Amino acid sequence: MGTKTSKAKLWLGLGAYVMSGAAAAGAGQAGDGTKSDRLSTTAGLERFAGAPRDDRAIDWSSVAGDSVTARVAQRILLAATEGGEGGEGGEGGEGGGMPSSYKLSSTDADAFNYDAKAQLRAYADLAFTNYSAAQADAMALQTAVTALLATPSEETLATARFAWLNARPAYLQTEAFRFYDGPIDVDPASGEDGPEGRINAWPMNEAHVDYVDGQPDAGLVNDASQEISKDIILANDQVADEADVTTGWHAIEFLLWGQDLDDYGPGARPASDYVAGQGNNDRRRLYLETVTELLVGDLGGLAEQWAPNQAGNYRESFLALDQREALGRIMNGMAQLAGFEMASERLAVALDSGDQEDEHSCFSDNTRNDHIYDLRGIQNVYFGQYGAADGAGIDQLVAELDPTLNQQIIAALNRAEAALAAIDQPFDRVLASAPGSLPRAEAEAAVTALQDLAALLKDAGGKLGVLVIVAGL
Repeated sequence: MGTKTSKAKLWLGLGAYVMSGAAAAGAGQAGDGTKSDRLSTTAGLERFAGAPRDDRAIDWSSVAGDSVTARVAQRILLAATEGGEGGEGGEGGEGGGMPSSYKLSSTDADAFNYDAKAQLRAYADLAFTNYSAAQADAMALQTAVTALLATPSEETLATARFAWLNARPAYLQTEAFRFYDGPIDVDPASGEDGPEGRINAWPMNEAHVDYVDGQPDAGLVNDASQEISKDIILANDQVADEADVTTGWHAIEFLLWGQDLDDYGPGARPASDYVAGQGNNDRRRLYLETVTELLVGDLGGLAEQWAPNQAGNYRESFLALDQREALGRIMNGMAQLAGFEMASERLAVALDSGDQEDEHSCFSDNTRNDHIYDLRGIQNVYFGQYGAADGAGIDQLVAELDPTLNQQIIAALNRAEAALAAIDQPFDRVLASAPGSLPRAEAEAAVTALQDLAALLKDAGGKLGVLVIVAGL
């Protein structure tokens, strides 16, 4: 395994290697000479990232003190007590819930007089392009997993890990399309929960899936009383406990890396775990193959919901909405991702607990990039650009109504980008650092920067005449 120092260098070298490969797809979007002048470029941005979860029950009342984490907790508790503001004839969301209407009312008949049709079309194009890219990258991961299962070796296992890392950024950037009644969170056909919980759930009780330190027979993989199939895997997903995750990015991550027992590097599952015919390896092989196939299918379904010229899909209903109802969804997606999900759930929770299990990608040690690419998704939506999709941005609307506010948002995006890039890695070391230390101060600065960004996006919502609800703001 080498010394801790050499392992840390290897980990950092891994990031550099991945950047030298397929880096351009996500990180290079702001470098084409069109909208790049609006944003700074994050130095050292690796082409891989991690994942989120938004529905865990956090006991914010137990967080005390005067740290950034404690202040986040106090804001969330206040928001939960007060609830959100009401839309036009609608109820407010409690601490960040969905209102019945996103339109703000006004006694001025000429208020909110603008045309956002170009922005709404650009947003729909952005969502389709981004989800299509996420599916394509997941299919590349599936190809690498197939190669690993065909010829298990440390080389094919490393290739599958690289494919997982390289597949993460496209998906993470789609998270700005969350936090309203979009198809990722709500199934358009049934009205039930959408596929987000199958795709991206965390934290994960890895012992529910496979062996862990001290429990060699743990998990579905080692439970011969249950077959390994799509139906059984789904039937065991987050039933007794939300942490009993059986599907999605993090189940695949755990199956590729195993437990992370090293403070200076990721997990080190051996390739021998995938040699056919040995122990429960065949069950593990089938499990990895099955959950990877599920991921590809779910991402494909989301791309179809945003596809153009497809009757009856979510895109069609979204573009048929009153423009302020649609803009309200867009603004809430950005603001809630920045101000609540990223600032509190993904950063402040982990800083408060100090527990590696609260990392987003704790098996691969890819956590910092989780945050970087989530923010990139917000940037994409604000400027209307992702890959080949380059249309009218929300920034243009805000600039027409309040040029100063638009510049403030751009500056806040840059500050948040720089703050996230400054977070130390691997994130394990940040969580292990003492209160008041530089690594913790850098992470807390990122929390503040994200909250500031969310507050400005909420202000922009007011200018646009739409309700934006962010817990604690």
